[in-house]
Amino acid sequence: MKAIVQAKYGTSEVLDLRDIAKPEIGDSEVLVRVRAAGVNPGDWAIMGGLPYIARPVYGLGKPKNRVRGTDVAGQVEAIGGAVTRFRPGDEVFGSSRQLGGAFAEYAAVSEDALAPKPTNLTFEQAAAVPMAGYVALQALRDHGKVKAGQRVLVNGASGGIGTFAVQIAKSFGADVTGVTSTRNVDMVRSLGADHVIDYTKENFTRTGQRYDFILDNVANHSLSDLRRALAPQGMLVPNGGGFDHRWIASGGRLISAKVSFAFVSQSLATFIVSPKQENLVVLTELIESGKVTPVIDRTYPLSETRQAIDHVGRGHARGKVVVTVSNGVTS
Repeated sequence: MKAIVQAKYGTSEVLDLRDIAKPEIGDSEVLVRVRAAGVNPGDWAIMGGLPYIARPVYGLGKPKNRVRGTDVAGQVEAIGGAVTRFRPGDEVFGSSRQLGGAFAEYAAVSEDALAPKPTNLTFEQAAAVPMAGYVALQALRDHGKVKAGQRVLVNGASGGIGTFAVQIAKSFGADVTGVTSTRNVDMVRSLGADHVIDYTKENFTRTGQRYDFILDNVANHSLSDLRRALAPQGMLVPNGGGFDHRWIASGGRLISAKVSFAFVSQSLATFIVSPKQENLVVLTELIESGKVTPVIDRTYPLSETRQAIDHVGRGHARGKVVVTVSNGVTS
């Protein structure tokens, strides 16, 4: 099969399109013929071995998993002996093995990290859902406990996670404010945001408005400014920060945040995303009911995965970037 293979850490130049063997699957795994794969900032980070502190997980000198990509949508090719939920031919979406495997014609996926593809989505749209959808859902539902009438602000509302967060928060009945750049104002408003702030014209931390929940995907404001924009009992989820610090990425900011919030009534929530099948089911219900629709910036063929990852790594994608892998014809 054809796959995007990485033998060492570096820029996108370390990615090569090669012919390799199909992955073998365990008893509780599914072999998926990949039709499309979503691109995430984490793919860019692991490509470069960032942050350095995470290399014991990724692989010290080179990636443990040499095929990048996690978000996947396609058709079941084969199943392990213990798999009960799927059969060959089923259309599915989910997350491939930890740390990679989706940028290929076939991917091995745990049965528990896979769900039937939403009936109203293309494979490209379905591949855009898992990671960004997981983060938005878990931040809003599990940590923010967002409910009807609450004031929610999404900083970075036009990105992959932000576009899901705006729609999911609206589905919960929240009053949603999206913060974005001038060119994305209309797009964020079209997602259902009640209010849209153009950050090039207005600083949301200085308007006097207070929010019950802030999802910060950008980290372009100080923690003290963010606290000023929170209601007295409000919660902040700091999801941004990037990899400017190559050793610990946003770890330093998170430590400062925990200290800053330790003695106040406002709260801080940090978490590691959980790619569970039950969360895919919830996302599917939201999608099939018309409450959530994936936003796709652009798609690239498998042969142009380098360009796809570079585009995401630059941090200006509107919604999600997707790699199209197969038209369903066996390779």
